[in-house]
Amino acid sequence: MAERCPKCGMPIDLCVCEALDKQGVTKIRIYVTKKKFRKLVTIIEGIDPAQLNRTAKNLKQKLACGGTAKKGVIILQGIHKKKIPALLKAMGYPAESIEVS
Repeated sequence: MAERCPKCGMPIDLCVCEALDKQGVTKIRIYVTKKKFRKLVTIIEGIDPAQLNRTAKNLKQKLACGGTAKKGVIILQGIHKKKIPALLKAMGYPAESIEVS
C-alpha cells in the first residue's frame, strides 16, 4: 500500500502539499462562463502549472465530466462551481485560497 501524506491524507505521488507550501498562498478562482453554442463551462484559474494536468484529471474523474487544462486554466464542461471547492480541499489546496464567484 502506498504511503500517505500526513497533512492531506492523499497518496504521496498525488500529494500537492509541498508544491503549495513552496509557492505560498495563491488565489484559486472558480467561475462559470458561456462558450460556443451557449454551453456553460466551469473555469478554474490559479492552479500551479506543475500540478495543472494532475488536478484537471482528478477533477474530471470525480465530477464525471469532460474538460481540458491549458495555458494555466482548467476548463470543465458543465456547472460544477459548488462541488469543486470541496474536491480541491480534499486534494490538499488550502480553503482560504479558493474563491468562488
